[in-house]
Amino acid sequence: MSEKFTVAVPVRYRDLDPMDHVNHAVYASYLEAARTDYIADVLEIPQEELAFVIANLEISYERPITMDDEPTVALEVTDLGDSSCTMTYEIRTGDEIAATAETTIVRVDPDTGHPTPLSDAVRNRVREFEELEAPA
Repeated sequence: MSEKFTVAVPVRYRDLDPMDHVNHAVYASYLEAARTDYIADVLEIPQEELAFVIANLEISYERPITMDDEPTVALEVTDLGDSSCTMTYEIRTGDEIAATAETTIVRVDPDTGHPTPLSDAVRNRVREFEELEAPA
């Protein structure tokens, strides 16, 4: 996985389940934190203008995260479609992988809720940052 985009996510007391592990549903919130930072920092889209929905989310859990851990989320775009992109993630605690994940996000028209193409500017920023080849 690329080390280009990594975000630290704090473990909060409210994240914990009765076994003092981060609850499985919270992992999706950690992915969301990384994804929104990526969209703001790399795509340069302010959060108030976000018009993306999650079409697919898959998480594979490798080890529990506890209050003593300092997790980070590494993210990269692995596929760029007309109105969507696929992002893969690793949630890490130090050198250990706590979970891997993949989301497909789709840009939607805020008025209609229907998929709408990604702008050329957004597509070019993703390609440049991720060093992806432009289609022929």
